[in-house]
Amino acid sequence: MKLVPLGDRVVLKPLAAEETTKSGIILPGQNKEKPQQAEVVAVGPGTEEVKMEVKKGDQVIYSKYSGNEVKIDDQDYIIVKQNDILAIIK
Repeated sequence: MKLVPLGDRVVLKPLAAEETTKSGIILPGQNKEKPQQAEVVAVGPGTEEVKMEVKKGDQVIYSKYSGNEVKIDDQDYIIVKQNDILAIIK
């Protein structure tokens, strides 16, 4: 199955959460923070008012509580509006 976003929406695949802290402490499952970094999987066509600035394959940082989570073929995705993306990681 393929997700095709409409308008100014973007489909993101969240990157894995950190298992350990920088100091080497291993985090149990319930204490891991929801990751805010993701890879862009698909980009909508945009609208007359919104030019799409991200492209497939970009790694981005997005707002913590934004978007809708969906699960397709045992893979988690998040569908967000482009303005919920805060930065592109280069």
